[in-house]
Amino acid sequence: MTEGNHKPWKVLYLAAEAAPLIKVGGLADVAGALPAEMRRKGHDVRIVLPLHPSLRGMVAGKKPDARPAVSARGSMMQAEAYRTELGGAPVYLIDGPPLRATDSIYHADSGRDAPKYVFFSLAALELVRTLGWKPDLVHTNDWHTAAANLWLAGRGRPDRFFKDTRSVLSIHNLPYFGQNAGWALAQFGLGVPEHPTPKIDSGLAEGDRFGALPYWAFSTLLPLGIAAADMNITVSPSYAEEILTPEFGAGLEDYLRTQTDRLTGILNGIDPAVWDPSADARLPSRFGPDTTALRAANKAALQQRMRLDADPDVPLVGIVSRLNEQKGIDLALAALECWCGRGNQAVILGAGDPWLEQQCAAFAARHRRRAAVETGYHDDLAVLIYGGSDYFLVPSRYEPCGISQMIAMRYGSLPVVRAVGGLKDTVRDISGDAGTGLVFTDASSTSAAMALGRAEELFRQKDRLTAAQRLGMEKDFGWARSVEEYLAVYRRVLAG
Repeated sequence: MTEGNHKPWKVLYLAAEAAPLIKVGGLADVAGALPAEMRRKGHDVRIVLPLHPSLRGMVAGKKPDARPAVSARGSMMQAEAYRTELGGAPVYLIDGPPLRATDSIYHADSGRDAPKYVFFSLAALELVRTLGWKPDLVHTNDWHTAAANLWLAGRGRPDRFFKDTRSVLSIHNLPYFGQNAGWALAQFGLGVPEHPTPKIDSGLAEGDRFGALPYWAFSTLLPLGIAAADMNITVSPSYAEEILTPEFGAGLEDYLRTQTDRLTGILNGIDPAVWDPSADARLPSRFGPDTTALRAANKAALQQRMRLDADPDVPLVGIVSRLNEQKGIDLALAALECWCGRGNQAVILGAGDPWLEQQCAAFAARHRRRAAVETGYHDDLAVLIYGGSDYFLVPSRYEPCGISQMIAMRYGSLPVVRAVGGLKDTVRDISGDAGTGLVFTDASSTSAAMALGRAEELFRQKDRLTAAQRLGMEKDFGWARSVEEYLAVYRRVLAG
């Protein structure tokens, strides 16, 4: 029995990526940690992932553990499932013709990815039927797995095996809708349910969930999945509120305002055992909340590695990020021109938009010995930036959750963030009580530069700086906190 003496739930967890097996973004961190935490609570959670090209070596020479089949245009398309394990949770890697036809995890055109992800989602459902393992709940993530929600809301209702299965969908990044999926939906016989009946008490009849969608959403996977799911979860409380507004709703805000009874926000977490500066062997000097002075050796190592002037008395700001418009990298560069122009230092690690990569390189060239950029992602350098920088800049235009600011706080680097989404939920400005960073409001380089100006002043106030570092390092962002909120959502859905 689980905590609270209720029957353990069977939860099928579908995602496009999960760390450390396969990682592109923050979704992987969630999928790699949340199911394992739920299993520690006594629930039978099983993860299903696509067999991406980089994972094929894991199953080379092995026989599939199961061979589910998916209906496609009146014929059956064969899938293969290979079992492995992640964090104590069983993981099934799904392969099949649409997955073998691609050489990447994500294509820039989501329409080209739609067939493989619709196939994957339906194959995951057929997998558990083949195994005879009937899930109480299916938890999907973003548009890549939303076809499972849609199938359960339609063809799954009269299905004897799945008729009692409920579903939730986690929205990690709303604007990534999964557009141009109409032909993939038609290929696998998916459409809007014809005769829906309510599963849980909601303000609208379930038919209105689909009828209220804008016209463009009927060939778009994420909106269809949102309409089909019994509950939708964003990855921070503030983001659940923000997507109801034109600024953040990506054209779906009017619809979402009619569905607030099926929308909630739960803050992502980080694994405190993985992100622990007192035990992290990747750091030249390990430290804790009471030994922040030991960070100085990490700053020196970071300056040496990035060929910056070896000066402990200038503030150093770090960025570890995808280089794109959402992350506000263009805003950061303009603000950092002023910062480095005053003799301060900056380090940027990331990859993304080629134009922004070029702009970052040009910025570093203009400020030699004060600024440095490394393109790509290198785990050891990322940790050195977290553990050696004085400040950590996150000027996002929108940020559903973000975990880099949590890691930065844990490693004693004070975040300088825009007050959006999960950044607003995790960082408290030093102007108030229990401040752990510097927060600015506007999506502008001027606002970011003013926040960095305050950071420069704070750097000279060593007692305040140390106190803020200690508070940030002591914050609890572990999954144990968030998992209880997820289980409460499950409980509500399964009781409906």
